[in-house]
Amino acid sequence: MANDSLFSPEEEKRIDEAFETLINTYLQSPHRKKVDLITKAFNFARQAHHGVRRHSGEPYIMHPIAVAQIVSGEIGLGSTSICAALLHDVVEDTDYTTDDIKVVFGPKIAQIVDGLTKIAGGIFGEKASAQAENFKKLLLTMSDDIRVILVKIADRLHNMRTLEYMQERKQYKIAGETLYLYAPLAYRLGLNGIKAELEDLAFRYEHPQEYREIAAQLEGTKKQRDKMFEEFTQPIINKLKAMGLDFSISSRTKEPYSIWKKMNKQGVPFDEVYDILAVRIVYKPLTPESELTDCFNIYLALTNLYKSHPDRLRDWVTLPKANGYQALHVTLMSAFGYWVEVQIRSERMNDIAEHGIAAHWKYKSGDKDINYEDKETELGKWLETIKEILEDPQPDSMDFLDTIKLNLYSTEIFIFTPKGEIITMPQGSTVLDFAFVIHSFLGDHCIGAKVNHKLESLNYELKSGDQVEILTSKNQKIQPEWVDFATTAKAKSKIQSALRKESRNNRRFGEALFNEFVQKEELKVNDRIMDKIIQAHHLPDRDSYMLAVGQKQIIPGSIEREIIKDANSSGFGFSRLWKSVTGGDSHNLTVQIGQENFADTINIRKGIVLTDSNVPSCHLSECCLPVPGDDCMAFIDDRQRVFVHRRNCSEATKIQSGKGNRITTVKWDTLSSVFPTNITVSGVDGIATLHKMTHIISEQHGLNITKLTISTTKGMFDSEIQILVKNKGCIVKVMNDLKKLVNVKTVARLER
Repeated sequence: MANDSLFSPEEEKRIDEAFETLINTYLQSPHRKKVDLITKAFNFARQAHHGVRRHSGEPYIMHPIAVAQIVSGEIGLGSTSICAALLHDVVEDTDYTTDDIKVVFGPKIAQIVDGLTKIAGGIFGEKASAQAENFKKLLLTMSDDIRVILVKIADRLHNMRTLEYMQERKQYKIAGETLYLYAPLAYRLGLNGIKAELEDLAFRYEHPQEYREIAAQLEGTKKQRDKMFEEFTQPIINKLKAMGLDFSISSRTKEPYSIWKKMNKQGVPFDEVYDILAVRIVYKPLTPESELTDCFNIYLALTNLYKSHPDRLRDWVTLPKANGYQALHVTLMSAFGYWVEVQIRSERMNDIAEHGIAAHWKYKSGDKDINYEDKETELGKWLETIKEILEDPQPDSMDFLDTIKLNLYSTEIFIFTPKGEIITMPQGSTVLDFAFVIHSFLGDHCIGAKVNHKLESLNYELKSGDQVEILTSKNQKIQPEWVDFATTAKAKSKIQSALRKESRNNRRFGEALFNEFVQKEELKVNDRIMDKIIQAHHLPDRDSYMLAVGQKQIIPGSIEREIIKDANSSGFGFSRLWKSVTGGDSHNLTVQIGQENFADTINIRKGIVLTDSNVPSCHLSECCLPVPGDDCMAFIDDRQRVFVHRRNCSEATKIQSGKGNRITTVKWDTLSSVFPTNITVSGVDGIATLHKMTHIISEQHGLNITKLTISTTKGMFDSEIQILVKNKGCIVKVMNDLKKLVNVKTVARLER
């Protein structure tokens, strides 16, 4: 933001017009008309932000007005939320305090504003993620008032809509955080339209070239889709009119981000993504009582017109999603030979699908305000789970973000207790997950379960409709491998909390044993020597080493003694580290550092930072194996080690969301080295297919294959090939040629 003394008359006029639009939107809503309160909040915020401009150059007050407009018009909230949206940056960016807001506007608005204000200080500790700390504060307030997160999502949506005015590094950080946390939260709260827009905006800034290519292909095939839609829907329109229904029918085009995800996941080009077009039918029930009957009658009418896919019927009408979403989805075979998904919703169901939880509560209670205290709903149960996670005393910041994010996108299944009660669980849930949902004691002491009266293990994956009885033993206790058995946020949080407590005790014991060894041997140890000891045992950090000592997996002895004596007598030279790690080969990569604490540029030679011997290593991350030409980012950890990731790497997205202040951009120089990359190839198992694949890679493109695995099942093969390439262009050319083989169906670049 930049300061300016006054706004021009034209700018003042735009501010007044934007606020007038907000008031008109509010007056058209069903909420109680508190125009005076909203006007008071607007005038307060206008005065507080007077003379301040955004990065775009427009008056800053236009941002709170835009957020309030989203809150009112796109989410459907009332005066309390609108006022909080108008005031959401006042405490953070001006001299006003939360107490000032409380005095003028009351405790409820002040509480929401406080929840939206970034914090100073540490929940996770000095070196923890500031993003995680702020997100935890947000959730703490959200667990008492769901409107906090709804206003925050509106704030994030407007920031994403105006992200073009930010620096590239900031764009990347904010886009990654949005994809990792805020889009899933919008989905979980039923804000499907906002979730889709957040994903697309983030995709536009993270992968601009891919976004432009897919957008151009969508525009180029629009006439074809319009023709398909018209011919597919005309028989449906005639049929529904004959049934006497009042309805609307519209098309839904798959968003570029969803198309891109499917292309990458399935290794197919744009032309082979067949569910780009979908159809939505929104009907007005003949009577209030016939809403569900009318929905299934429409379904029956459609199946009389077109053949339906037997495995693609989704009934969220009788069993709604946890976020309140209701609809009937059926997939029909069109005359064009493509499957087309049709969504059937009543007007009420459509309102809930578009406006999320606000509309859900409106229809449920008949009240105009959100009833966020109801703990019997699926949302109420989710909020209770969030509260339990937040009670964990000192979770690691990144683990905390992972735990919160877990299952936000999951499809629900329905499990029955022995007494016939229905419990909603995320798809993929195990017996152990179910035990923790019922009660923490059952989870802690679970030894298995009877699933449909048959004994099953802790990691047995449940299916919708299963009846489950948990079996326990007083002698059972939480085991480390349980982390892999659990899939839900609640179960993982409880298990990790117990394991962390046990690890802390073991680490303290290990520290004591190590200090006793050092004192007994009369040795001197500093951080550099400690790093060498840790490396010698092939461990990632000091905590892991002390834990291993505490668990008696490592007994301090000859290795430690030799390293300490050698370092104290001859010093620890950087040239030795360089030689041992790299073997002398080199390549160049420039990391643009945007932090005051780091050098302006760092040259990297085969994974080593060359500024001075005090800077530890730089790594090209093994999870995604970046190569020249990839869109990359660099992450600087607490020990100033630099890790380079591809931007579409899931680990990079996680880092963006939790430690965005430690990421920066990467630019490759002209290189002569080669880099490993992994690709997967699958298709029909045929004679000489493997020979043809290796011929393309080795003979046609002259690339070295360093690893190859292949397996066949039921006439199909799956393979993973590691090759050495100079840049991304080599990978693209090889993959395109492999796709031309008759028996090959999918080719994709692998990410661990």
